[in-house]
Amino acid sequence: MFPTSRLRRLRYHPAVRALVRETRLTPANLILPLFVRPGERVRQPIQSMPGHGQLSPDTLAEEIDQARALGLGGVILFGIPEAKDATGSDATSESGIIAQAIRAAKQAAPDLLVMTDLCCCEYTDHGHCGIIGRSTGRLDVENDPTLELLARQAVTHARAGADVVAPSGMIDGMVGAIRAGLDAAGFSHLPILSYAAKYASAFYGPFREAAESAPQFGDRRGYQMDPAAAAGQAIREIEADLEEGADLIMVKPALAYLDILRQASQRFPGVPLAAYNVSGEYSMVKAAAERGWLDEKAVALECLTAIRRAGASIILSYWAKEAARWLE
Repeated sequence: MFPTSRLRRLRYHPAVRALVRETRLTPANLILPLFVRPGERVRQPIQSMPGHGQLSPDTLAEEIDQARALGLGGVILFGIPEAKDATGSDATSESGIIAQAIRAAKQAAPDLLVMTDLCCCEYTDHGHCGIIGRSTGRLDVENDPTLELLARQAVTHARAGADVVAPSGMIDGMVGAIRAGLDAAGFSHLPILSYAAKYASAFYGPFREAAESAPQFGDRRGYQMDPAAAAGQAIREIEADLEEGADLIMVKPALAYLDILRQASQRFPGVPLAAYNVSGEYSMVKAAAERGWLDEKAVALECLTAIRRAGASIILSYWAKEAARWLE
């Protein structure tokens, strides 16, 4: 009890504060999302995400080299094809934009970890995460027909050189189908990072501009999780994906779902846990900082530290490069 106990003793000196810290944030914890489109020397700014742009494969190589030099944990690639169709066929093409992007990334930095987002929304003309039909009585993503498509995408990404595939569609059975497809094609060593608890969030707005993936009708609430759902639903989703063969799991978004991160880290000790610090979380801080309302560096590092403290050892963040420089 005070005055014998004075907790400020652990805070009075910078070296003491550093000594007793439990949460450590390093560049190796950070994964940089990158958006790739066809062309040459393309660096098309994303208006709602200052500092980021859509890149052609040759320009992507420059970003990859920076990520390597900064000591980042890796990158995750999102493809934006020149032409979209109902089934997102560009994502399964050996000459498609995502295959080109993977090859360019591995050529630029062979040892840098390259993840790929495995979904249909960036590649389909309707902007949804699978094949569309009416089996539920309304226009929505058909679950089981989409599984074969995701397995084919995974094999295409693996053949191009991806180190990790990350299915993000929240399609029931997606991890099992992808695992079976990869194993049958000789890629049993390739890990799956599942977006196991992905919420139908309002924080994705800037991403949809970046990936040109806004749904052309309806929304994604029929397959992504309800923000008001019980936390136990997220735990069930994670359990199901682990049983199907997921090697790593992800919670998305990060900041509004730190409670889910914490529960997942406690419920599944030893399972690598990732969190996606999403576009809306990034852009709103950027906007406030541009107006002088916030100190961007301080707020960004506080956000990333909070995500680490909640249990994530891997953070996908648009601040990855900046944070790596700040942490130096």
